[in-house]
Amino acid sequence: MQKRKTIIRDISWLSFNNRVLQEAADETVPLKERIRFLGIFSNNLDEFFRVRVATLKRMTEVRSRSKARMHMEAQPESILQEIEEKVNLQQIEFERIWKEIQREMNKQNIFLVNEKKLNNQQQKFVLDYFNEEVRSYIIPLMIESIQTFPVLNDKSIYLACKLSRKDKSIPQRFALVSVPARHLSRFLILPSKTDEQHIILLEDVIRFCLPYIFSFFKYDQFSAHLIKLTRDAEIDLDSDISTSLIQQIEKGLKNRKKGKPVRFVFDKDIDIALLTYLVKRLGLSLKENLIPGGRIHNFKDFMNFPDSVFLKKSQRKKPFTHALLKNADSVTNVVFEKDVLLNFPYHSYDSVIDLLREAAIDPNVVSIKITCYRLASRSKVINALSNAVRNGKQVTVVLELRARFDEEANLMWKEELEDAGVKVLLGLPNQKVHAKLCLIKRRIHNITTHYGFVSTGNLNEKTALAYGDHCLLTSDRKIMADVNRIFTYLENPKTRKNLLGSCKTLMVCPTGMRRQLLSLINKEITNAQKKKAASITLKLNSISDEQLILKLEDAAKAGVEIKMLIRGIFCMYTENKKFQKPVHAISIVDEYLEHSRVMIFHNGGDEKVFISSADWMVRNIDHRVEAACPILEKGIKKEIIDIINIQLNDNIKARILDNELSNQYVNPRNKTKVRSQVETYNYLFNKKYS
Repeated sequence: MQKRKTIIRDISWLSFNNRVLQEAADETVPLKERIRFLGIFSNNLDEFFRVRVATLKRMTEVRSRSKARMHMEAQPESILQEIEEKVNLQQIEFERIWKEIQREMNKQNIFLVNEKKLNNQQQKFVLDYFNEEVRSYIIPLMIESIQTFPVLNDKSIYLACKLSRKDKSIPQRFALVSVPARHLSRFLILPSKTDEQHIILLEDVIRFCLPYIFSFFKYDQFSAHLIKLTRDAEIDLDSDISTSLIQQIEKGLKNRKKGKPVRFVFDKDIDIALLTYLVKRLGLSLKENLIPGGRIHNFKDFMNFPDSVFLKKSQRKKPFTHALLKNADSVTNVVFEKDVLLNFPYHSYDSVIDLLREAAIDPNVVSIKITCYRLASRSKVINALSNAVRNGKQVTVVLELRARFDEEANLMWKEELEDAGVKVLLGLPNQKVHAKLCLIKRRIHNITTHYGFVSTGNLNEKTALAYGDHCLLTSDRKIMADVNRIFTYLENPKTRKNLLGSCKTLMVCPTGMRRQLLSLINKEITNAQKKKAASITLKLNSISDEQLILKLEDAAKAGVEIKMLIRGIFCMYTENKKFQKPVHAISIVDEYLEHSRVMIFHNGGDEKVFISSADWMVRNIDHRVEAACPILEKGIKKEIIDIINIQLNDNIKARILDNELSNQYVNPRNKTKVRSQVETYNYLFNKKYS
């Protein structure tokens, strides 16, 4: 079989999720964090099945081979088979790690107990808790009596119950009980007379109370096992111009709840007659990814495992205010003096909020324009923008309704913003607006100036505590002129189509970035061919765009030094005898999520450095509005290069991205150990600014 030009995207993604699993297995990671990584792994896998596996299944059903080749260059059936094999192996490893973690918990006197291991005091406590907090959420479904089987929510877990009597005097019955984990904590800390910490899961609270729940039926034997259904989560948006985007998304959200099942996970100890009945009533078959699992499902909830039971608390350091802003009377005044680069989660996100708050009350500010993709549930950004309207400012928010799994929240934000008087734009018909931009217009004595920011991450103060991102606060005329062009285009997409292409400083998708990236790579190739120094350093979430990957391979063959930091999807073969210099590619998975995108081109010694919202994927480069911003200030340029070099030297949390994506850790050998996230914090905390 002929070797593919690039690694299969979905197989590469599974390799990334395996790196998350490695963190859970790492005994040097604090126990609470190991449990959290298991939760992240589980949540990632759920979304992978909802989106990617669902897409592959659609391809197999449509039998559109041309479409499959266009996206994958391989038959979707073979990819699905490989996914199944790898997921099964990862699931076995998951169960092994979870057992190991439970043993470590026990050593720390932390015990996860089930309904059969409660002492008398705990039994009373659980029953009281059930009656006071849980009972009102419990409405059992007697599924054999229901003609139309209920729609199971793909983000919920259910107890599949069998009710019977020892003397068999009445026929057994089946029932479903939804576990109300959306309304109540999944974890209940139990009273204990010793120094042991006992925790019971919500579903086990319900299991213990099954005799009370079903007392009406006079049964004396109960068994209950968890099941979970994962559905196709893609929202189809049709081209009917008479239907608004909002109506289409609202319809899509309703349809998502009834999406086709792509995975059915069940406790392997479930009664076989009950399992067979469920499979039949759900309209599933043996080919529908029926996955036997352990006693616990929806492990994503374990990301919120209670902190209080652990003696060792989190060592995570708190964000600090950027040195240039720490004692400043005004963030705005500093930004008019010089550019400021905020590096999250090390720097405090409060500086961004302060910039918006100042703009909201500044009598000289005329307008604020901003893009929003994923917002915090209690967004301080929205609060600042709403207050700006109350202070007489014109506020425009470009709100991307199609941010996957945030569609419902963004519909809510749309309503709240409009109620506050904000002008809300809903993106473009065939392009997601993914650029992270803010433009503030200020007028003093009829002289207009612009300032704001360009960021690699979402305007979300919650995720900024855990996501590694860069945000450039700037009043640079060239940068802000292009930001202004982008907003003018977004406000008038039909009449100002040419504006994106006329940007002179920013690289913008979908009009110019691909061409400009190819040009930048070609320049490095030309310099290498002339025996001049040539290098490309990339930090991205994902790289799967075949044209750009093959161009990087051309560069490596020409002798360009290539270094890459890729957190997630990585589809490039890095080992090739034709490469004049080995490609150095690593992935860092650690306490924080590496989310920033940075591109550095040697450029004959006058290095070009960009921060960007765009990954190197077809969807970003060709089908989204994205922006890559050059770093023009020399001190900030050096700061970014220093941070990237710290990360390239990581030999604690870095894995090598080889052709097999085997996730081998970088060997520290005799070198000084470097954990880049710790070193980056120290670098920024101790950095002096003139």
